Amino acid sequence: MDVAILALDGVFDIGLAAIQDTLAIANALAGARPPFRVARVGMRRRVRTGHGLDVPVIRATRRPELVIVPAISAMTPARIDEILARRDVRDAAALIARWRAAGTRVAGACAASFILAAAGVLDGRRATTTWWLAPAFRARFPGVELDDGAMVVDDGGVTTAGAALGHLDLALFVVRRARPALARTTAHHLTYDARVSQAAYAMPDYVAHADRVVERFEGFARGHLADFSLAAAARALGIGERTLERRVHRVLGRSPLSYVRDLRVEYAVQRLEASDASIEEIAGDVGYSDGVTLRTLIRKKLGRGVRELRAAGWATGGRPTAAAPARGRR
Repeated sequence: MDVAILALDGVFDIGLAAIQDTLAIANALAGARPPFRVARVGMRRRVRTGHGLDVPVIRATRRPELVIVPAISAMTPARIDEILARRDVRDAAALIARWRAAGTRVAGACAASFILAAAGVLDGRRATTTWWLAPAFRARFPGVELDDGAMVVDDGGVTTAGAALGHLDLALFVVRRARPALARTTAHHLTYDARVSQAAYAMPDYVAHADRVVERFEGFARGHLADFSLAAAARALGIGERTLERRVHRVLGRSPLSYVRDLRVEYAVQRLEASDASIEEIAGDVGYSDGVTLRTLIRKKLGRGVRELRAAGWATGGRPTAAAPARGRR
């Protein structure tokens, strides 16, 4: 497969390296039949990474079977606006659109999803991006069905991946499409554990700060996890329930009740990792009559159970390592 890695000025160093190294390792492990012919291309003669390293590229002219766009370093919506306004980025978006129309598969990770969306190749499709820029993405590209909890989304020949180290997930997805067994071998050599979601890493309060009303709603919800009601939240904010629902959905892509469930899970995880409180006790603190519902929500959102979270807390020092769980607690 002919693969073009399209590097633009300010390219995220670890993103570019993760894609290149993963494909190179896969080729090396494949033996006599390496599956990828990789070229690093650019829109200009010279590309410099986000950390100022010069990267040799060739001009992007020959259409590849697959083009992968690593992220350009961006932590804020304002930085995204600057990136999308650049001439080389606009030229890259136009090239991606032409290549896609001619049959090239397209992939990008982290903030590169904004470039793919600007190229129009995500219109009407599912996609993901870095979780903390999800509100900005929804505001700018309402025609894209954003699933910011997913780590990798593949829809109709266009593949997107989540934040930062999602470049590795994206590269392994590319290998898996070509040769599933080779992808497993490559992942083992990288000591990589598969991740289907970036939801476990998202910080609900950080995302809520993208909008003043949603930020106030988040503050109210955190103070009323045990007795939350949408009507009370709307009264506290001085707006109607329907208005609050629309505002939260526009910014966060989910309902207020769904967001409150995320806050409850976040609180529960913190308690599980940092205390000996039982799951039943924690469930009561966040408004559930028993621990079964909370266990189910935790497993669904994080893909891990209570025992694993407790173990993670011990391993990272979140709880005293000398303390043992109370008998009967799980």
